[in-house]
Amino acid sequence: MRGVDHQQSGMFSYISAERRVPKDHPLRAIRVMVDAALKESSWRFDAVYASSGRPSNRGKGAAQKPAPQG
Repeated sequence: MRGVDHQQSGMFSYISAERRVPKDHPLRAIRVMVDAALKESSWRFDAVYASSGRPSNRGKGAAQKPAPQG
């Protein structure tokens, strides 16, 4: 996931991963490494993602159908 990691724990009733995974579990070290690798590669992702989004597209076959009037 790119960007800030917003926790929405109030939306669901479950135990968070932070509470479920023991402090000495290998997943914690792996997450730190993955987060660092993604942060280091962020500029590569920025280069391939559009800064303003994709233009609107009426979809396949829209050119044959007239736009709705009204």
